[in-house]
Amino acid sequence: MKLIYSKEATIWDEALPLGNGFLGAMVFGSVMREKLSLNEDSLWSGARKNRHNPDAKTYLPQIRKLLFEGKIQEAEKLTHQALFSPNPHPAHYEPLGDLCLDFPHHGKAIKNYERSLDLETAIVTISYQVEEVTYKREYFISAPDQVLVMRLTADVPNSINFDVDFERDRNLDQLERDGEGRIVARGRSLGEHGVNFATMYRLQNEGGNVDIIGATLRLENADAATLLLCARTDVRNADPQAWCREVLSAEFEFERLKKKHIADYQAFYQRVQVDFKGDDQKVKLPTDERLKLVASGEQDNDLLALYFQFGRYLLISSSRQGSFAANLQGIWNKEMLPPWGSKYTININIEMNYWLAENCNLSELHEPFFDLLELMKESGKETAQKMYGCRGMIAHHNTDIFGDTAPVDKYMPATIWFGSVAWFCHHVWEHYLYTLDVDFLKKYYDTIKEASLFFVDFLVEDDKGRLVVTPSTSPENTYRLPNGQSGVLCYGASMDSQIVNELFTIFLNCSELLSEDKELANEIRTMKAKLPPIEIGKQGQVMEWAEDYEEAEPGHRHISHLFALYPANQISVSTTPELAKAARKTLDLRLAGGGGHTGWSRAWIINFWARLLDGEKVYENLQALLAHSTLPNLLDNHPPFQIDGNFGGAAGIAEMLLQSQDGEIHLLPALPKEIPSGSVKGLCARGGFVIDMTWVDGCLQTFNVFSKTGVPCIVKISENVSKAGAEQSWKFATEMGKGYYYEV
Repeated sequence: MKLIYSKEATIWDEALPLGNGFLGAMVFGSVMREKLSLNEDSLWSGARKNRHNPDAKTYLPQIRKLLFEGKIQEAEKLTHQALFSPNPHPAHYEPLGDLCLDFPHHGKAIKNYERSLDLETAIVTISYQVEEVTYKREYFISAPDQVLVMRLTADVPNSINFDVDFERDRNLDQLERDGEGRIVARGRSLGEHGVNFATMYRLQNEGGNVDIIGATLRLENADAATLLLCARTDVRNADPQAWCREVLSAEFEFERLKKKHIADYQAFYQRVQVDFKGDDQKVKLPTDERLKLVASGEQDNDLLALYFQFGRYLLISSSRQGSFAANLQGIWNKEMLPPWGSKYTININIEMNYWLAENCNLSELHEPFFDLLELMKESGKETAQKMYGCRGMIAHHNTDIFGDTAPVDKYMPATIWFGSVAWFCHHVWEHYLYTLDVDFLKKYYDTIKEASLFFVDFLVEDDKGRLVVTPSTSPENTYRLPNGQSGVLCYGASMDSQIVNELFTIFLNCSELLSEDKELANEIRTMKAKLPPIEIGKQGQVMEWAEDYEEAEPGHRHISHLFALYPANQISVSTTPELAKAARKTLDLRLAGGGGHTGWSRAWIINFWARLLDGEKVYENLQALLAHSTLPNLLDNHPPFQIDGNFGGAAGIAEMLLQSQDGEIHLLPALPKEIPSGSVKGLCARGGFVIDMTWVDGCLQTFNVFSKTGVPCIVKISENVSKAGAEQSWKFATEMGKGYYYEV
C-alpha cells in the first residue's frame, strides 16, 4: 500500500498529499529545492455577508407563472434579475503558502532516487544518494501534536545542510523571528474582511549550527534535523501567533512524535483491509508507470486496491473531528483564486466526498459534514424567509465555512437549485442507519424538520395536480423544447422531486422513531403522495424533467435524475425492476453521448452500475477512471484536480463488494469477473454490522459478521457468486459485540 515514484515531482499534480484535517501539505520531493505547498483548512477569503436579492419574494410568483405558461426565456431573464444575488461571490479557499528548503547539491550527480507515500503510516519518504552520502527525508502531519514534521538524516556525519524560507504570493504581512530559533509568517486572506493567519516553524538539530539570517533559517553540518511547522487562523483562535508559539514551545522527540502520529492514523486506517490478488511484479513499479499501463489496456487489480485505500487515506487526512469539512479539493489547494473557489459545491461534489465515510468504516470523519449543515442553519432560515417567504431552511448550490446559503454565481443552469439541504439530511439519515445512534438522530431532528418545512411551504401544484419544486433545474443540464428553444429553468425536475421525496420519507421515519410532530407528519404524508413519480421516457430512460424533453447535451456530466438509484434507494433491481431497467438505459445513453468525461462523474457512474449489480460495467468504469481521470499522484482529475472523484471511486469499490440498502446485507453484489479472488475486512453495513469476507474463483468462501448493535441480521449472495449456483441467504439473531463466522 505505497505510492512509489522514481523521480521528484516537477508540478503540483505529481506531488504527494499529507494532512491531519486542519493542516495540509503537498510534498514535491525535490533534491535541490524542496517545496511543501501548504494549506490550513480555515483560511478562506472574506467573511459572511448579506447577499440576498431583496426582490426575490416579490417576483417569485411571476417567475412561476411564466414557467407554467412555457415562457422559459422570460422566466430565466426575470430569475436572473430577481433571484440571483447582486453580490454573487462568497468566500473562497486559499493556500497558506510554500515552505522551501534549499540544499547544496547543485551540479552533483543524484543516484538511487525514490519518493513514496506509505498509506499504512501516512508518511512520505524521500531517499537519494549524492557523492556516496545517502540522504533520507521523512514527512508527516501529526493530528495529536498539530504539527507538520520533517526529519532529515544522512548516513555520513555532518552532512545535513539547508536553508528554509517561506513564500506566499499575496498578503504576507510579516516574515520575522519569533523568539529564539523560530520564524513566524503572518498575513491575511483576500477580501474586505480577510482571515488573519500565522504559521511558525523551527528546527531541532543534532549537531551542526543553526542560524537565522534575515528571515532565512539556516542549518550547517548537522548529523540530523527535525523541522517542525504549525499554522492557525483567527477563525479558530483570536491570536494565531500565540497559539503557534505555544504549540512549538515544547521539545519534540522525533520517534515519540512519529509513534503517536502512526497510532492515531492507524486507528482509522487499519479498520479496513483489502486484497484483490493482483500481479506482484506490478506492485514494484512506480505508480505513474502503473497508471500508464492501465491506460494502455492492462489490468492492475492491486492498483484498484491501492486507489481504494488512497481514498480512505484522503478522508482521514482532510476531515477530522473538529476540522472543517473536506472541500472541493479536500484540504489541498495551490491557487489564490482556485477553480470554483475550491468551495463546497453542494449539488453533488461535497456529498460525494462523504459517500465512503460510513461503508468504509470512517463514520466519525462524517462529523465535519454534519457540522457544516448546522453552520448553514441560521443563514438557511434567513434565506428561506427573505427570498421565498417560507419557513424552514434552504441553501443553493454552493456554501463556504461561514455557512453562506444565498445564490452563488450567475450561472442559470446551477445557481437556482434547492436540493442541497435535503441531500445533507440524507447523509444524516444514512449515518443513523449505519450506527442506529438515536441520540445522534435527536440532535439533528430539528434540522431535518426545518429542511422539510421549507418544502411544505415552497411546493406548488402544477396543472396535473402534482406538487412540484418551481423554479427547478436538473443541475447544470439543458433541455430543448419542440420549437427548438433551449432552457434550464423548469418546474418539477426529476432530481428535485426525488430529493423532496427522500427528505419527506426521512422526516416521517424520524417523526415516528422519536414520537415527534404527528400533525406535521400527517401533512407531509399527504403532500408526499402528490409528488411526481419517477417516470420512464420515450427512449426507455428515466425522465430528467417533468416533461419528456430532448437533451441539448446527451453526454452531460451530471446524471442527477438517477439520484433515486444512488445514493438513494427509490430505484432498485429487486423492488422496482422496470425503473432499474430504465436507469440502465439512462446510463447507456449518457455514456454513448460521451458522458463520464469528468472524474467525479465517472465515480458516480461506478456507483450507479454497482447498484444495478453489473460488475463488468463497474470494472470497465473503474478502468476508465484510472486511465482518463487520475493524475500521476492518484488524485482525481476533473480536470483540473477535484477530490470528489477519489472519494466517489472508493465508495464505488466498496459498493461493488457490499450493499445493505434493502434491509439485508448483500455480499459481492457486483463482483467483476476480472477480480476472481480476494478478501476484504472491515466494511460496514447498515444496521451496525462490520463485514469480513473472502472469495476464490468468483465464489464467496467465508464471511464474518460483527454486530455493534445486536439487531437481527440477514445476509445473502446472488447465484453468480455462490458455489451452489443458486441464491443463498442466512438469517440470524445477533448480540452486541459478537461476531458470526460462516463458511459457504
